[in-house]
Order: sequence, then structure tokens, then C-alpha cells
Amino acid sequence: MPPPKPNFLKVIILGDGAVGKSALMNRFVNNKFDNQSFHTIGVEFLNKEVKVGGTTYTLQIWDTAGQERFKSLRTPFYRGSDICLLVYSVDDEQSFYNLDTWKREFLYYADVKDAELFPFVLIGNKVDLPKHEVPTEQVEAWCHANNNMKCFMTSAKDSINVDQAFNASVEKWLTSEQNLDKQMKAGPNYTNQVNLDKHNTNLSGNQQDNEKTCC
Repeated sequence: MPPPKPNFLKVIILGDGAVGKSALMNRFVNNKFDNQSFHTIGVEFLNKEVKVGGTTYTLQIWDTAGQERFKSLRTPFYRGSDICLLVYSVDDEQSFYNLDTWKREFLYYADVKDAELFPFVLIGNKVDLPKHEVPTEQVEAWCHANNNMKCFMTSAKDSINVDQAFNASVEKWLTSEQNLDKQMKAGPNYTNQVNLDKHNTNLSGNQQDNEKTCC
């Protein structure tokens, strides 16, 4: 019999420095935005309760420093994560290109057993800015290449799609747990490797519906 699902979930936010990870966390938890916030040094975390599918979950949200010099401080906190949010800034093309590195780093240090089933969500932050360097087509292609990862276009400053992104990550975790349960019940002969969102990868933006098909 599979163990009961926890109501406490560890969520880690990864991405380059200055993409708005701290701002996203503070907007989601405290519904505040600080224009004068400084870079995170090491790691910080906040808790928030959310209700998804009729069940209340406590999210422990870890904000990590994006600079390379803090790598030794942040990576020990990857282990035990239930959800990972990968963040880039729409006005910083390099932060988008670095997503693969962030994902590889997380999978290695978190010791994830099944990368295809692990609940990742992609966030393109700062959609309130007029300059967007990353074309939608590139984002869609990256989502498709990464198991049709869900993507949300957000603004921590203007409170666009922030709650939706965090809530969707919990829904993704629930789906992942359901598929892991199927594998456990079926045993070693389980061969139906489910692509969680094969036909339902979403890209959200402030000038579109909250979610639209991404890939």
C-alpha cells in the first residue's frame, strides 16, 4: 500500500540572479512587491497554505541565490524538494538560455529518481516590461523538449499569473504522485510511461487568457 501523500510540500525556485525569484515568492506569500529588494544571499524561505483539489497544503517555498558564487550554499537545499519552479526574465535572453543548466543542477543535487515525472513549472517573469527578448516560439519549443512543461508568463510587480503558477505546480505534483502510485501498484512490469501534459502544456500571459496551449 503506497504511503499517504504529505500535506507539506517543499518548493524550490531556481533561475539566474535578478529574474525576480524573491519578488515572486513575496508576491505569492505576502501579496507585496518591493522595488528596492536586494539579491538573495544563499537561501531564504517562506510558508503559505494553499487549497488545491479540496485539500489544504503547506508550501515551504525556498528562494535561492542565482549567482554562481553561491552554488555551494544553495545546492544542499535541493534534496527533498517536491516541486521546482524554473524562472527566467522575459527581458533577459541569457536567463532563458541558462534554464537547461539550472534544471541539470537541480536534478543532480536533488537526486531525482525520475526526471520525466518530477513536477517542474516554467515561469517567464517581468511581463510588465516593454522589452521582451525571448520569442514565444522559443519558449514553446523549450517546453516541448522538456516533457511539455507547463509555462506561466508572470509579473510579480503587477501580480499577473503568480498565484496561478504556484497553484498549478501543486496540481502538477498531484498528477505526478498519481502516476507514481500507478507504477507502484503495477510493479516492475509497468511500461506505460506517461507524459503528464502531452496534450495540455500551457503558456500564460497578461494579454492572453490566463492559460493557452503552449506546445
